[in-house]
Amino acid sequence: MEKQLTIGISACVMGEQVRFDRGHKKSNFCVEQLGEFASFKPVCPEVGIGLPIPRPTIRQIIRDNIITVSRPDGSGDVTDALKEFGQKAAKQYDKLSGFVFCAKSPSCGMERVKIYHHHGKGSESTGVGVFAEQVMLANPLLPCEENGRLNDPVIKENFITRIFTYQKWLDLKEAGITKHNLIAFHSEHKYLVMSHHVESYRELGRLLARADMALDDQADAYISGLMTALKHKATRRSHTNTLQHLQGYFKKQLDAAKRKELTEQIADYRDGVTPLLVPLTLIKHYLMEYPNEYLAKQTYLNPHPQALRLRYGY
Repeated sequence: MEKQLTIGISACVMGEQVRFDRGHKKSNFCVEQLGEFASFKPVCPEVGIGLPIPRPTIRQIIRDNIITVSRPDGSGDVTDALKEFGQKAAKQYDKLSGFVFCAKSPSCGMERVKIYHHHGKGSESTGVGVFAEQVMLANPLLPCEENGRLNDPVIKENFITRIFTYQKWLDLKEAGITKHNLIAFHSEHKYLVMSHHVESYRELGRLLARADMALDDQADAYISGLMTALKHKATRRSHTNTLQHLQGYFKKQLDAAKRKELTEQIADYRDGVTPLLVPLTLIKHYLMEYPNEYLAKQTYLNPHPQALRLRYGY
């Protein structure tokens, strides 16, 4: 990574007391751990449209298949204001590495936001926050996640992998994309993609092999395919497949005992006995002992700072 990440974040998740009750939803992981590697751009759309602190609660309400955001009694409709604020803000987020939204918020929730019936009887958790929706529509490649979901170690690692990868892409764009550095970028990310989605690994290779596409079109198609691939959560099975591919680079260097040790480490990981860090550490050890320039450049080995400790628990 050449630059510090810049991440958009719901202000309450940052710890700012901007909620309707003067409270917050501070994420210690974001502020205290990820904050070592990122600067944040906090935003509270509700405050941004002029609502006070404290303030009456607002919710999404459906009437005649139309969803509005207002107070529970239907007064104080702020739907259009939130949408316009979101559209304006979203245009300024093209340089962000990612965005962390506040879960379940009628303005910031990414998914499963409650939509109440106008008659007050029942609700469905099928909504999307008005502000969050505008940000995601305007920036479809931007890695986005909710604060609550970051408590899940697999979702957390997936999101962090995506934001660091996307920042590398932004750095590449700023430097100027050429055919050479596009292929080099893909070469470095091959095994990371494989660990998330094997078919995308094949498709991206075929895409870059095409000679009938303009470079800009090829680059746009590539990053769209890459970020879509990384949304697939890596599993023990997909990691095991990738580790076995990496193991193949050492088949001529390792003696029988070392090959057996690495095979057993990978099998223990596959069976849930050890975390991913264990076989990866052994592979990195062998890489130091038997250098391989191509393998050493693989993002898969270090997709994010080790200090975040994201590969320790699964």
